[in-house]
Amino acid sequence: MEDTRARAAAAQKYSVAQNSSTNGHFPEKPDRCHGRPGSVIALLNQKGGAGKTTLATHLAGELAMQGRAVTLLDADPQGSALDWAQRRLQSGGSRLYGVFGLARDSLHREVPAIAQQVDCVVIDGPPRVAALARSALLAADLVLIPVQPSAYDVWATQEMVELITEAQMFRPQLRAAFVINRRVVGTVIGREARAALANQPFPTLSADIAQRIAFADCVAAGKLVCEVSAKGAAAREVTAMAQAVLGLL
Repeated sequence: MEDTRARAAAAQKYSVAQNSSTNGHFPEKPDRCHGRPGSVIALLNQKGGAGKTTLATHLAGELAMQGRAVTLLDADPQGSALDWAQRRLQSGGSRLYGVFGLARDSLHREVPAIAQQVDCVVIDGPPRVAALARSALLAADLVLIPVQPSAYDVWATQEMVELITEAQMFRPQLRAAFVINRRVVGTVIGREARAALANQPFPTLSADIAQRIAFADCVAAGKLVCEVSAKGAAAREVTAMAQAVLGLL
């Protein structure tokens, strides 16, 4: 009987949250919890395949290794970050931070309470789900937009820029930055992408993440690149990215 009541209450809560953020508009701004919450960093890009999950898991890991209490929220219905955490558990890896699924558009109402318990909340956002993206934007202090260094990917950022600009009408303190991801080493494409992004209203992080086999291998094993090669190029890039992100908070 108690389980039935709990499920009914959860269903009612979800129904109310759904109704508050439909019709393509931003949901009502949530009340902040008392006290100073941790920073909320959302990785968002409406284009799939930008590498959000890889960046989210590694950013959360780097922050945790620096001594911060971190929670990663998987807001992508595909659940890739949860899959990564499961692989880590199966391979006997240590628990660096909590990973929880929260792929619903009541995200903006639930994150403030979560942020009260930790130093940083990292949100792995969804592609092509506008209601979830809007909810994540209202929850975030900083939005990181991963962009692969190609003309198509740079052009595709416009939709995300418009969503963030719209969100800033509700939350003027919301900040955003691009992250060039999967840059091919030894080419000028990364520099060209950075030049193209210079026309956008948000800055681009000084730290790029290159296309490296190490990242793909780590995803399959549920690991972080620093755990495989602490002094490798991939690990140095992640550290530099994390420092650049902290500089924006």
